[in-house]
Amino acid sequence: MSGSLNRVQLIGNLGRDPEARNLGNGGRVVTLSVATSENWRDKTTGERRERTEWHKVIVWVEPLGQVIEKYCVEGSKVFVEGQLRTRSYEDPEGVTRYVTEIHLTPFNGTITFLDSKREDSETSDAAAEGQSAGKRQNPRATAAREQGRKTQETVGAGAASGGLEDEDIPF
Repeated sequence: MSGSLNRVQLIGNLGRDPEARNLGNGGRVVTLSVATSENWRDKTTGERRERTEWHKVIVWVEPLGQVIEKYCVEGSKVFVEGQLRTRSYEDPEGVTRYVTEIHLTPFNGTITFLDSKREDSETSDAAAEGQSAGKRQNPRATAAREQGRKTQETVGAGAASGGLEDEDIPF
């Protein structure tokens, strides 16, 4: 076989809200920080251990980036499939550094939101309890959850009436 395969699949949580930036050519790119964790029990001490790996994900598909910006917030659980790319750059001290990223490009990348409506409502209920206890809440996360809830209700209503169109579905 003379071909090769460059594919990465991750299931993890966003470590922070997505970051979007405009490119010089008028395009837009979205960057995600995805954490994957591994848990085990140490055989010698018997205590629980955890190791977290951080992955930088670059989304080059503008419509997908727009949906990610709108619906994903810190803590969102996602399934990401893309390609590994390693690039080099020179730091301010003149040392060459290398960084490996996961790139989602047209036809070679997907992202699936794994948070369900039930988790959103539980999170929202827990957040409301946290606010009443004097804890801070991320207003952007609340707005995204509310927008997602409204969108799900709208999509559900359209399906019930038989009038659901592709453009009605936000992802």
